[in-house]
Amino acid sequence: MTQPTASAFLLQRLLDWGVRRIYGYPGDGINGLIGALEGFKDEIEFVQVRHEEMAAFMACAHAKFTGEVGVCMATSGPGAIHLLNGLYDAKNDHVPVVAVVGQAATTALGGSYQQEVDLQTLFRDVSEYAATITSTAATRHVVDRAFRTAAGLRGVATVIFPKDLQEERFTPPPAEHNTLHSGVGYAPPIVVPREADLRRAAELLNDADKVAILAGAGARHAAKELIEVADRLQACCAKALLGKDVLPDDLPWVTGTIGLLGTRPSSDIMRECHALLMVGTNFPYAEFLPKEGEARAVQIDLDPRNLGLRYPVDVNLAGDAAATLQALLPHLRQKSDATWRDAIAANKAEWYEIEARRAKIEADPVNPMLYFYTLNERLPANAILTGDAGTPTNWMARFLMLRRGNKMSLSGSLATMGSAVPYAIAAKFAFPDRPVIAFAGDGAMQMNGINELITVYRYWKRWSDPRIVFFVLNNADLNQVTWEQRILGGAPRDMQTQPLPNFPYAAFGESLGFLGIRVHEPDCVADAWDRALNADRPVVFEAVANEDVATLPPHITREQAMHFLKAVRKDPDAAGVIKESFKQVLSGVLPSAMSKKSGSL
Repeated sequence: MTQPTASAFLLQRLLDWGVRRIYGYPGDGINGLIGALEGFKDEIEFVQVRHEEMAAFMACAHAKFTGEVGVCMATSGPGAIHLLNGLYDAKNDHVPVVAVVGQAATTALGGSYQQEVDLQTLFRDVSEYAATITSTAATRHVVDRAFRTAAGLRGVATVIFPKDLQEERFTPPPAEHNTLHSGVGYAPPIVVPREADLRRAAELLNDADKVAILAGAGARHAAKELIEVADRLQACCAKALLGKDVLPDDLPWVTGTIGLLGTRPSSDIMRECHALLMVGTNFPYAEFLPKEGEARAVQIDLDPRNLGLRYPVDVNLAGDAAATLQALLPHLRQKSDATWRDAIAANKAEWYEIEARRAKIEADPVNPMLYFYTLNERLPANAILTGDAGTPTNWMARFLMLRRGNKMSLSGSLATMGSAVPYAIAAKFAFPDRPVIAFAGDGAMQMNGINELITVYRYWKRWSDPRIVFFVLNNADLNQVTWEQRILGGAPRDMQTQPLPNFPYAAFGESLGFLGIRVHEPDCVADAWDRALNADRPVVFEAVANEDVATLPPHITREQAMHFLKAVRKDPDAAGVIKESFKQVLSGVLPSAMSKKSGSL
């Protein structure tokens, strides 16, 4: 029987590992693989993106939304280099991705041949495993080890495949010395801490009057256990941004996100708690955690490298979130005093009333918060949300109350621009029957989002539910950086670096046959969302907004206030910035007067 080519064997091996979709872009460095794909067209879908970086982002998002290993593919040299940003996103957020990349022919390696790059060195830092296939027999164990490593270590594995070997016949490894005979399959273990450590953690939590929980993406499959532990301890729970969909926001003791993009109640429980339980989170900002010495802490994380890293933890529990919480539960006493919980629930209700008033404050042309407040009232229960590294994500974090069944993700630790659109596309391929909403700033949309709309143009009619909404917050400014300069650096808006060129986002969507919606009046916001959420095709929702409305942190420090005042004195937009900021602050101080005076301030 004629042996398949090494490329065909590799693709069959991907199929054996459960791969049904590859995100990539062709090139002559992977001609053998592209040719072999024809034989797998009914089993493996190759999604042609517009840029290799987007393929890596989509593979990362696939892993985040499904729990499966995401796969991307690129040619040698420049194509492989393009993958790196999306692969670092996967590395930093600890999700499994396998990248398959081409390489110059083995007969030319080391000779500075065209498009030859030292890919072993290039991918060394981003990968938990990176290997070059140096013989057709090696294809088997390199692929198997890549998948097992990616899945087991929750990271990136890179398979480098020289172009000449791709078209050779696959030779099975002989039963001889110096050969490997690997197999397919990986089942993750359930890791639970020692009983003695569980008891120590329980003692600490039982002795504390006010227990705060901080949950991250690592707790995504532990919602039931988190609720049981929180109810046992009468605890309140804040969420890191990547963990926003871990618990539904309609639970009164769930205070929302934490940090610069967080809520006041989340900030308050960190300042008031006597004990902190961190579950599956590597939240980096120490200033939003309890001050050292004011709270004792327990941390649960599967990765020992994260334990005790962000806060001086008293009891470190290395283990799976759900299994560890379940094992901890019998050691916890049922607390009956809900005084603190009730107070935080009231704090939360008041905060969202303030946020609602802020969203309704007039701004020329539209207050950006109004778009998110209005969507929150209409958010489909099964919607999947994606975000970017910009102001739309700030408002998404603060205003959107996720329900049971919602999914949400973005580039977390890397916090790179350009993740919202490819994440949304990957979510739609993984869940074609669910509505997806991408929240991108105009800067991110101009960076790479516009091009990927062409990918949607190519594939959207395959999806059983055509609703995918690309919400573009158009304030003609790199607004997140502008406000970081003002609040964190005390610098005014730089008119060389911050303003963006005007671009007709909705009209571009219409040119592709999508529904284009452009809103520049507050009275049109509600109708626009109704049209978008009931569309029979993809939607580009261009939301024109005022750039001077600040994403104020939940509590403003004296240093931040001084930086802001210093920046405003030199800022070309000083009048508008002061006006909009004053309205926001006043809305939280004088709630009854705000609705009457918002238009005249």
